[in-house]
Amino acid sequence: MIFELIAAVVAGVAVAGIAMGLRWISRGLLPKWIVPAAAGIGMLSYAIWSEYSWFERNVATQPAGVIVAWNNEQRSFWRPWSYYQPVVTRYSAVDTRTVQRHPNLPDQVMVDLVLAARWQPMARVKVLFDCAGKRRGDLMGKDVKVAEDGTVSGAEWTALPAGDPTLEIACKRS
Repeated sequence: MIFELIAAVVAGVAVAGIAMGLRWISRGLLPKWIVPAAAGIGMLSYAIWSEYSWFERNVATQPAGVIVAWNNEQRSFWRPWSYYQPVVTRYSAVDTRTVQRHPNLPDQVMVDLVLAARWQPMARVKVLFDCAGKRRGDLMGKDVKVAEDGTVSGAEWTALPAGDPTLEIACKRS
């Protein structure tokens, strides 16, 4: 976040410098207020660009095999431009490179979910999908145990709606 603040200030100074150059070329015909106005426009433009490009830039850094399943688009009054086009602030992706199946339970898939949110560290969570039962078992916590035969105990299971994108990606990509 500090780097984005620095980048916004640098953008503001750069655009203010251009405005100062235009004032000098016009021999003072442009008003003095054009310089701080240009700085503000430069910083605001950078901030808007950074918000709208965050999702694409972040997804582009993911290795091949990480497939985005869901993203959250947000509108807010302090970002009036977001009413025209919502801003993506977080997403979840399935890392298909980590898919694991046990031969005794072919309808269950263990996979890593990648959870990313703007200005927060990315998280990886181990999840078990029951493809036939259309449910997800979160494998977090000390009570979760995986037996030699592939059965899992202590997982909290959540029923998933039909067409859940994470379930579909995990079950079809394995």
